[in-house]
Amino acid sequence: MIRFENVTKRFRGTAKPALNNVDFEVQRGEFVFLVGASGSGKSSCLRLILREETPSEGRVVVLGRDLRTLSNRKVPYFRRHVGAVFQDFRLLPTKTVFQNVAFTLQVIGSSRAFIQQAVPEVLALVGLAGKEKRFPHELSGGEQQRVAIARALANRPQVLLADEPTGNLDPGTSVDIMQLLARINAGGTTVVMATHEAGFVDQMQRRVIELSFGEMVRDERHGGYGDTSGLPSLAPVPERGAAAVAALTAVLEVQREAAIAAAAGLDPTLVDADDDEMADAAALAAAPRTTTPEASVAGEPPRSDAAPEPAPSDISASAPSAPSAPTASAPTASAPHPEPGGELPAESAGAAASVPPSPASGHTQPIPVTDLAEMDVAELGLADRLGLGETDPDDEVGPTS
Repeated sequence: MIRFENVTKRFRGTAKPALNNVDFEVQRGEFVFLVGASGSGKSSCLRLILREETPSEGRVVVLGRDLRTLSNRKVPYFRRHVGAVFQDFRLLPTKTVFQNVAFTLQVIGSSRAFIQQAVPEVLALVGLAGKEKRFPHELSGGEQQRVAIARALANRPQVLLADEPTGNLDPGTSVDIMQLLARINAGGTTVVMATHEAGFVDQMQRRVIELSFGEMVRDERHGGYGDTSGLPSLAPVPERGAAAVAALTAVLEVQREAAIAAAAGLDPTLVDADDDEMADAAALAAAPRTTTPEASVAGEPPRSDAAPEPAPSDISASAPSAPSAPTASAPTASAPHPEPGGELPAESAGAAASVPPSPASGHTQPIPVTDLAEMDVAELGLADRLGLGETDPDDEVGPTS
């Protein structure tokens, strides 16, 4: 029925041939799949069978005729026995379904009586009975493809060529088209179909001819589409390079902010919740650790485990002011004083330096102050938290930065 004898096809301007030494034979009534990647030569084979192209080397024999020696005048008569279905349907938009199918019969000179009988029969075969008067734009994609198949079958050809007939269709409609082609083949028509639909090829288990870069690599009876393990996968891959660095930087930033909050005695859940509170916490954690003046007066060695310096605005909001004339015998209970091992606030340094050590112990007694963690920072205004609130002109220390 169809025979390729060492066929090579070269197109002008290309160094590599589209087909290289292809040799196979299709028997009458077979259903053959042509598979392979894009550019492997499937469409070139179909064009050679339809006599749209001639081989550069070798022979193509269809229905017992050598197409290389077939004259151009006889090509239309030859194509009456070969139907073709394409991916883009190629319907006439200004003609109805009936007129599209009847047009091919009119071109070859069929009688009106034959057209009136053959067109309804072939439309019923493809499942379009009752839609003869519709135009292509009134049909779905699957219905338009059925019209194209009916047009190819109107003259009852011996060979049906299908070039990606399901490429523009949804999966459900594609199954219907494949079932239709299987019924046509069961009626005795030889079907040669080029496709990329691996699922259909695997399910139907018909003859498969695989092409690769213009060469035939497989001719298998009752075969499948082939090995698809080398195809690219859409599975997610691990982030690398700049994306991984950005993700790691974000994680480290969160950990740093949580460490600052923990060092300042704040709730770690405040991270990213209040920028002002995080700024205060960062200042507390970054404050230098120094020795206390009381330790120097008493002659004790410097202590390095000083607590972080409280913010001046917080001390002034919670601790009482220093007395104007402290006595020399005992420290004043209301005088500001850091916790044990802590550092004096800057605004109270002068008052604390004037307090002499206790005669009983030889050094100043620790006077408790309000713990910073117990203070309600949210009650302070934004200006107070930044040290920009109202201040007394006699203050020794100006606003903090």
